[in-house]
Amino acid sequence: MEKVYHIYAKEECIYNNLTEQQFSKTWETLKGMVGLMKTDYDLEDLSYEEVDRPLGGVAGYPNEPAGSDSY
Repeated sequence: MEKVYHIYAKEECIYNNLTEQQFSKTWETLKGMVGLMKTDYDLEDLSYEEVDRPLGGVAGYPNEPAGSDSY
């Protein structure tokens, strides 16, 4: 199994299938942006989900959010 992360803003998936390294960097950047810049989001609007998926990833895996892969 491989751990991947999905990041949400106000219940909308804005990043999906991030590796742990990608997640850590993106999560810290988003929290900094929301905290420093005037945006429509508060820190409480940000959330994430940690998902185990089979190695290699399979399109349509039931734990993936709707939408396309983040690149």
